[in-house]
Amino acid sequence: MDDEYLPLSMLNAFAYCSRRFYYEHVLGEMVVNEHVLEGRLRHERVDAGHSERRADDLTLRSVRVYSDRLRLTGVVDVVEEGPDGLVPVEYKKGRGGQWLNDQVQLCAASLCLEERLDRTLTHGYIFYFGPRRRVQVPLTDQLRRATEEMVEAARAVARANRIPPPVADDHRCRDCSLEPLCLPREVRRLTSQQP
Repeated sequence: MDDEYLPLSMLNAFAYCSRRFYYEHVLGEMVVNEHVLEGRLRHERVDAGHSERRADDLTLRSVRVYSDRLRLTGVVDVVEEGPDGLVPVEYKKGRGGQWLNDQVQLCAASLCLEERLDRTLTHGYIFYFGPRRRVQVPLTDQLRRATEEMVEAARAVARANRIPPPVADDHRCRDCSLEPLCLPREVRRLTSQQP
C-alpha cells in the first residue's frame, strides 16, 4: 500500500469518510446506487466533450495527472488556460457547497499539475450539477496542508489493515452507496453493547 499511487477519487472518499475509503480502496468494494449511477452518467457527458481552443483560451478534458512526491494519480475533468491562468475544474453531481472532500480532491489535482508543469496555481473550480454553477476554490496554504495531511492519513488507514469505525454523524450515511454494506447504525449499536 505504501508505494502504491493513491487515486484522487479515493482521496475524496477518505475526506468524506475513512470507512468508505477503506471499503473502496483497500477492499475494492463498490455498490452502485442511483447517486453513483447518476454521477457516472453525468461524467460520461463531460468526458465525451472534446478539447478545444478559442482565441487565447484552451480547454482540455479528462487530463491525466500524477505526483511522484505525493504518490497520487487521477484524472482532472477539465483544465482551462486563459486570462485566469491555468485552472483545474472538477464536476460533481451534488448540490453546491463548501464540501471539504471535493476541495481536497481539487487541491490534490492542482498539486499534481503544479509538480508536472512547475507552475503555481492560485485557484480552481468545482462545477456542481445540482445548481449548475461553479464554486471557486482558492488554493490556500491551509487547504494545501490539509490535503497533504489527508494523503498521509489515508495511507495510514490503508496500512492499518483494520476497517475504521463508522462515523457518528448519520447525514453522510444517508445517501452513501456503501451504507448497505457498511451498516453504520448496526455496527455502532453492536459495539456500544460490548463490555
